[in-house]
Amino acid sequence: MANSIEFRHITKYFPGVKALDDISFTANGGEVLALMGENGAGKSTLLKILNGDYQPTSGEYLVNGQPIHFNDPREAIAAGISVIYQERQVMQQLSVGENIYLGRLPVGSFGHIKMDEVHRNAQKIIDEFGLDMRSEQKVKDLSVAYQQMVEIMKAYSRENLTMIAFDEPTASLSESEIDSLFKIIRKLKAEGKVIIYVSHRMAEIQQIADRIAVFKDGAYVGDGLASEITNEQLIRMMVGRDLGDTFSSLDKNKTIGDVVLEARHVSSPFLKDASFQVRAGEVVGFSGLVGAGRTELFRAITGADPLTGGEVLLDGKPLVCKSPHDAIKNGIVMVPEDRKLQGIIPRLSVGRNISVGSLDKLTGFLGTIDAKREQQMGEEGVERFDIKTPNLEKAIVELSGGNQQKTIVARWLGTNPRVLIMDEPTKGIDIGAKAEFYNLICHFAKEGIAVVMISSELPEVIGLSDRIVVMKGRRVVGEIPASEATEEKLLAMAMMEEDTKHEEQA
Repeated sequence: MANSIEFRHITKYFPGVKALDDISFTANGGEVLALMGENGAGKSTLLKILNGDYQPTSGEYLVNGQPIHFNDPREAIAAGISVIYQERQVMQQLSVGENIYLGRLPVGSFGHIKMDEVHRNAQKIIDEFGLDMRSEQKVKDLSVAYQQMVEIMKAYSRENLTMIAFDEPTASLSESEIDSLFKIIRKLKAEGKVIIYVSHRMAEIQQIADRIAVFKDGAYVGDGLASEITNEQLIRMMVGRDLGDTFSSLDKNKTIGDVVLEARHVSSPFLKDASFQVRAGEVVGFSGLVGAGRTELFRAITGADPLTGGEVLLDGKPLVCKSPHDAIKNGIVMVPEDRKLQGIIPRLSVGRNISVGSLDKLTGFLGTIDAKREQQMGEEGVERFDIKTPNLEKAIVELSGGNQQKTIVARWLGTNPRVLIMDEPTKGIDIGAKAEFYNLICHFAKEGIAVVMISSELPEVIGLSDRIVVMKGRRVVGEIPASEATEEKLLAMAMMEEDTKHEEQA
């Protein structure tokens, strides 16, 4: 019998929220079924039910025609089902090989782990994926993208694998890494595995999916062949309306003020040479390939990494931030790329995640927090950024990725910053929520905030920015007005050979 997963009338309630509403459809072996829908549409919730993380309020699912019920992810894995979540589940202090075979490490006759066998087998998988890493490396020393690939290799290595689901797997990956992933997915497809693929990137959905199923507000809207559904049809199914040309309809700021933040030949242990300016009311986009040094530049500016050379100026005056707290005190805030590790505080509520950036203002003389003002700040943040949550007490980890991101933005905007740095602000966010974020960024600029946006999506950088700074090899290599930028020009700058001056400086 061919592999299949069938969902029958799956409904899931959380307190105050109906996350899934009578979901029924089938995913067949030998095809890639893409799930699409806005953040909060129910895609990840359904995967967590399949994986045993959540239990359905009603309904059932069948694996290969047989009704089955998983109480936890271990039972799902034992049945050959793996889910690769957007937020990584790796053990940072262990090696790549140990992570890949965690729970299945081979043991010798005296109870010791056969590490040579672990690393030998893991390296075969790494080489099959075409990745530049060694099995012996600690996962904590890998990039976010490579940590994600370790998760995928862990699932791929399981001999009993019959079904695998990917939840936004390419959000942190470079083009070459995406190519490697797609090669493996096609191999699994040819072997008859069931493959469910969640993504907001329409171009890659069209490239890898055979069939597309659309969710909206916890309900199953319908499905169709990827080769026959147009982008316009998908958007209408997902958001219930036409979005038109997202960027041309933006109300961008026309009044650019004086220079607020300037970097002059800044360097750090992870950065070679970077100079730029950003003015009040201006959106400056930072473009470049993975590893170009964009995040590292702003980690150095905000005190997360030490400066080893150059200087930073705020309103024309030298600024030294020895920690991110110093940056915040000076009105420079950063919304990080890694929501899970550097953004949300998972054990806290939505309200407390908003207020935590303003504790200095909320704390009285005796060190007690003004609960009324904290409540007010949380309510204002939820209303201003349209955060979908039943109440402020809801645990932030239970929100969708887009609403978690809005909560982080609400936190830092509550500090009334002069400079707002957003690192991959729409990563893992659906097309409808992206349009919301784009309008928010324009609104921030209109308020006179100097906005820095780091993004790997070239249409986003071009459509939102006033100017674009391009980085390569941990250096700033060029700058171009957004009005003159094209994807081809930005890629050419990001891939060009570094000039003789740079080579001499190296």
